[in-house]
Amino acid sequence: MAHEHLHFKDDIAVEHTHGKQIRVSMALLGTMAGGVLLINSGIAKYIYGSGSFNTVFLAMAGAILLGTPIVLNAIKSLIQREAHMDELVALAIIAAFSTGKYLEAGVVAGFMLLSELIETRTALGARASIESLIKLTPTKANLIDSNGNETEVKVKGLKPGDCVRVRPGDNIPADGEVAKGISSINEATITGESLPVDKVPGMQVFAGTNNLTGMLDITVTKAGKDTTLGKVQSLIMQAEQTKIPIMRIIDRYVKWYTPTILMIAGIVLFFTRDMDRAITILVISCPCALILATPTAMVAAISASARLGILIKNVADLEIAGKMTSMVFDKTGTVTTGRLYVTKLTPAEGVEPAELLAKAASAEQMSKHPAARALHEVAKEANLSLPATHNFEETPGKGVTATVNSARIMVGRDTFLKENKIDISNISDPALHEEQGFSTLYVAKDSKCIGWIGLQDKTRPEAQRAVKELFDIGIKRVTMLTGDRSEVASRVAAELACTDFKAHCLPQDKLAIVEQIKKDGHTVVVVGDGINDAPALAAGDLGIAMGAAGSDVAINSASIALMSDDLTRLPFLVRLSKKTSRVIYQNLGFGIIFIVLGIAAGAAKLLPAAYAAVLHFVGSLVVIFNSARLVRYGEELDHGPQV
Repeated sequence: MAHEHLHFKDDIAVEHTHGKQIRVSMALLGTMAGGVLLINSGIAKYIYGSGSFNTVFLAMAGAILLGTPIVLNAIKSLIQREAHMDELVALAIIAAFSTGKYLEAGVVAGFMLLSELIETRTALGARASIESLIKLTPTKANLIDSNGNETEVKVKGLKPGDCVRVRPGDNIPADGEVAKGISSINEATITGESLPVDKVPGMQVFAGTNNLTGMLDITVTKAGKDTTLGKVQSLIMQAEQTKIPIMRIIDRYVKWYTPTILMIAGIVLFFTRDMDRAITILVISCPCALILATPTAMVAAISASARLGILIKNVADLEIAGKMTSMVFDKTGTVTTGRLYVTKLTPAEGVEPAELLAKAASAEQMSKHPAARALHEVAKEANLSLPATHNFEETPGKGVTATVNSARIMVGRDTFLKENKIDISNISDPALHEEQGFSTLYVAKDSKCIGWIGLQDKTRPEAQRAVKELFDIGIKRVTMLTGDRSEVASRVAAELACTDFKAHCLPQDKLAIVEQIKKDGHTVVVVGDGINDAPALAAGDLGIAMGAAGSDVAINSASIALMSDDLTRLPFLVRLSKKTSRVIYQNLGFGIIFIVLGIAAGAAKLLPAAYAAVLHFVGSLVVIFNSARLVRYGEELDHGPQV
């Protein structure tokens, strides 16, 4: 019965799911054929009489056609020593059949099969909506050779370094970097963001996203299962195989359920000598509604979150999200745009501003830090040529060191230079004339400080609203951590209305703070970019990586990955978690009450077996439709094509 829903997780492949959909359709045809035989038996009773051969034969044929799959499935489960509770219905069908109640056996089997088919079809529908992710990648691509000639090849044959041409309206076949052309790309399938993103040479694009306007030549960086879309699809499938604690509790005690129901049915049969009552108890006790209560809700929640670019790896993490009381944000790239802008160049005496910028940008060439990106952009705008660097070394949270034109260049915080015995007293103190909220990079050549560079970041437009919503839905504490100066941290924390913040944080400091908040009794969720925040993300009760599209580190380091940088996804995630928990408990409560009242009604002979089968069918539908409400949850945030 409902174990078909629980065990469809084994059919990971898209092709297997398609095959199973075909088998479900064939089973539905068999159920309809059996139903036709039972209807004809009912009609024959009025034509030939209730005891005539035609009436009995049609009822027997219908019962055999409908009951055989259930009985065979129960026998198979017993041989494999697995209890899926089909055994209860199989016993009821066999009991009714052996006592000559063929019509009753057929009706029970028919409604049970119909219930099972709808459950399985619903599960496959949820799976198909998720698997549609993988179908976004085209099967063929236009490969460009060194002479500029196009050749149509299969996408599965692409490898890193290949160049492909994507025309307007086509889906991008692999992750890559734009080599030529300008276009707008709809990335809603990856990030959940509905607005197209403009792409120019050098920018990253993702497999499965749609090219809208211009023609692009793309250098492939990742293909097949290694693409961002491939990882997303794979991890969503893995999430379906995970369980929340209440599911594990049900699995633990399920082996006691069937013997208990058999004992109750045996007691009723012993005292009443009425086989109909025992059959009714066996039918109504098949706990499809109870078993479906949790997995249907979780699959629906995973589907809703995937549509909005929220990648949940383990359904237990979704449950934690609804229980959190404290949220810890990294500043740069999380609550701020992560894009620093150079706002001030202050060289030391005798040093030209262009020289200061060139030395700093050259040393930072191999760094992925937002400050490095800001220096590169300004240097490019100033048409500065940057020489190659050697012996590059980056100290997280402090700065970088590199050799540029035989000179040792050091770029970083004042404490970083002081640790390396470099005197910065020859330049003016930035605090005397910089505006509050600047970030400062000191630059040293060999052992002499040659100036400082002022940078500024901007808070994300939606950050303030997101933090307010988090407080509104019950979060008690919002902490912001940053390696930046106190003035910068204070400005950003004030804008967001954080309860507290900590500046000058190194990765190990962030880790210690998260541990302390947990000791204070909070359920802590850590939000970062997944790179230098990896230790803190792992230390929290739940780690959420922002802007994970295209970042293997971000996808792998956190429990939940937000493919976009939209902070409003965070309060949605908390609301989805709480909503899912409510739906699960509603389903469980309904399932328990349904079974208890059904057993009582059956024992009192108030519920015939055929009606019990109908009620079982209706009960399963109630649970399925209650869970299905979650699939459309959060549609107000989704204006792009659905996944």
